[in-house]
This record gives sequence, C-alpha cells and structure tokens, in this order.
Amino acid sequence: VNDKIRMYKKYKIKMYKNIHSFSLCYTYFYGGIAMKEKEKLLQEVTLLKMNELKPNYSELSRIHECDRRTIKKYFNGYTEKSKHRNKKSKLDIYEDEIKEKLKIPGITISALYNYLNKKYGNIGSYTNLMTFIRNKKLKPSKEYKAHLRFETEYGKQLQFDWKEDIEMYNKYGEIFKFNVFTSILCASRFHVFLYSKNKTRFDVERCLTQTFQKIGGVPKEILTDNMSSIVDINQGKFSTEFITFAKDMGVKPKKCKVRHPYTKGKVESSNRFVNWLKPYNGEFETEEDIIKILNDIMKDTNQKTNETTGVPPIMLYQKEREYLSQLPNEKIMKQYLNDTVTVKVSEESLFYYKGKRYSVSPKYINKNINIIEDNNRLYVYYNRELITMHDISEKKINYQKEHYIEGLQSVLNGIEQEKIEKQAQKALALLENL
Repeated sequence: VNDKIRMYKKYKIKMYKNIHSFSLCYTYFYGGIAMKEKEKLLQEVTLLKMNELKPNYSELSRIHECDRRTIKKYFNGYTEKSKHRNKKSKLDIYEDEIKEKLKIPGITISALYNYLNKKYGNIGSYTNLMTFIRNKKLKPSKEYKAHLRFETEYGKQLQFDWKEDIEMYNKYGEIFKFNVFTSILCASRFHVFLYSKNKTRFDVERCLTQTFQKIGGVPKEILTDNMSSIVDINQGKFSTEFITFAKDMGVKPKKCKVRHPYTKGKVESSNRFVNWLKPYNGEFETEEDIIKILNDIMKDTNQKTNETTGVPPIMLYQKEREYLSQLPNEKIMKQYLNDTVTVKVSEESLFYYKGKRYSVSPKYINKNINIIEDNNRLYVYYNRELITMHDISEKKINYQKEHYIEGLQSVLNGIEQEKIEKQAQKALALLENL
C-alpha cells in the first residue's frame, strides 16, 4: 500500500492523462487508500495498548508515512473533533424574552434588535441575533412584501401615510389606541413620525404642517394614496378643503395610482420602522412615554445607514433641505396647528367635551364634528366650516336657544312658533337650574 501511495504521488500528473477525471483519481488513491492506512494505524495502536506495549513512534511514522506526533495523539486516546461546536451565545440569557417578543404579530428582527440593544446594550451585532434566531429555529410572524423603488430630485417630493389603529398596553395592562403619521423626504430618505389619536382631515393637515416645521421647509409636491379623510371617493379627487390647505402651504398634492401602492413605496418602507414600537408592549407607563419612544425610533432611523444610498438619511437631509421652499407665514401655520378633538353629536343635539355638554344644530345629529379650544372658547367645525361657538362653561348642559328651538320644531309639527319658543324658554330655565 505504501509503495502504491508513493508511486501515485510521483506519477499523478502522468496518470491524469490516462484517466477520465483527475478528481476521481485523487479521491480514489489519496482518499480511499489513505483512509485504509488510517484504519490500519488505529488497529496497530489499539493492539499495542491492549498488550500494554510502548510503541516506537518513529518506526510507526516511517511505516504509515504520517507525523509521529499524530500517532502519539491517537495512542493517548485522541478522537476526531466534533463538526459542531456547542458554543454559548451571549443571547442565551434573553432567550425567553426573545421568544415572547417574536410572538407579536408583524414584528421584525430589526425591530427586536433595536429594542434589545436599547434595553441591554451588550447583545452583539445584528448578525449575531439573526444567527441566534436561526439556530434556535425561531421565526418572527412578519410577512415581507416587495416594493419597487424609484428616485426623485432633491426637494421635489414628500410621501406620507398613516400607520393605523395601533394598540399597545402599558405596564399596568391599560390599552392605548393611536395612529402614527409617517412621512419621508424621497431623495434623502429622511423620516418624520408623529403621534396622533385620530386621523381626520384636520389631523392630516396638522401633521403635515408639523412635518414641514420639522424639516424646515416645504417640498414641491406631496404624495399619498386615496386617503378617505382628504379624498372624495366618489369623484376620486382631493377635497376642496384639502386643496385649500395645499395652496396655503404652497405645495402640490398628488395621489398614487389606484391599486398601485408601490408608487409610494418609500413611505411604505418607512412604515416598517414603526413596527419597532411593538417590542415595547408592557414596557411603558404613559402616553408621553409612547411619544418619547417614537421620537427615539425616528432619530435612530435617520441615523441608520440606508441600503440604497449607502449613507444615513440625516446626512443627505442637510443637502435636500437647501432645495425646500420657505415655510408660509406664522399666521397661516398657526391655523392648521391647533389641536382638534373629533366627537359625535348625540340624538339630544349635544356633544361631549371635558365633562360638559354643548349644543349644535339638530341637522348634525350622529355626525362627527371637530372642536378647537382657543382663549376659553370652543369653535365647532363640520367639514372645515365653522357651525357654532360656545364659551367654556362649568354647567353640565349648555344649549343655545336657537338650537333648542330648531330641535323642537323638528318634533312638534303644526305648533305655532310662539308656543314653541315659550316651551323652549321654559325647558332651558329648568336646565339652567339643573
């Protein structure tokens, strides 16, 4: 056998010409025969150990053509190394928490990594977490969707959308329901995330105004989908009120194509970062904590290197900001920044605000109205139209006389106007005493 091995080592190049495959030749002679040689060596070493004889390592090395130190290792009990190392991971102590967080629907590994890194600090790289999850055979419940990208000029476009109906619970089990207004400057990929309880047209206009303030200017156009609060579904056009807002801001509103959400793919991609909120379920206390966490996520997102541009959005934003138009004057901005409260009018023609009830015309019963508080007065709007005003009162029920009379007229048909007015006056006096 040894003679054959030496012969094939010496003449392997010549043999290559006379055999179909060099690799087959090499495997057969250097693999097959070498393996047999190894078996013979192990048999000899075993026999020597059984007979309690000390081997001549140098002689065995010459016979089997291998290093004498290798033979000594086998004689001392060496076995082959395991192909799989059972190496501990620094994430082992967090395994239960990782399993629990990965059960949250829609969570991503990047969101989980950001959460763990913020909470514990020393968890290693993102790849380390990926490897840990793969080795433990854990999978997040996220379904990935592909969206094609397209590029725009600096300062040209801002895409915006809602991350709707988010539910989170705090340390005490209290549920918080809210929405996140997401927007992105298309060229730099600079993100803005804003907390909002509602998603009416007033909220859209307020959030856009706040976004323009945060980015320090106004782009040439804004792009969104067929958002029901600002688009007339029947006509497929932006509402008159939203067009007025766009003119005040000096920006052109645009809609993406129906059933083509990928035309606003950048903000769709932006929405996935909001999923970084999910691991904080049960980790916060108040609404202010949610807003702080959201601001931290926005900061981290803008400092994270973008896969397409290769640089963090915050760096390119410094350049894109130069191409934005100036903000409108303070008076225009202020009228869209007022916080609005959306409420529904009851069948009593009353709406509820801070523990007190105020009246509107009966024609708004079962409709949603918007309330703005300013200088101790309530301004009540329906579809951007001012429908009434109330002084803030300590009384439980606050009817305006004309609203009450209008309500009586709708139920007391055929009754003289004078009698209706007298009945209204009497009823309002009783309510006043209440």
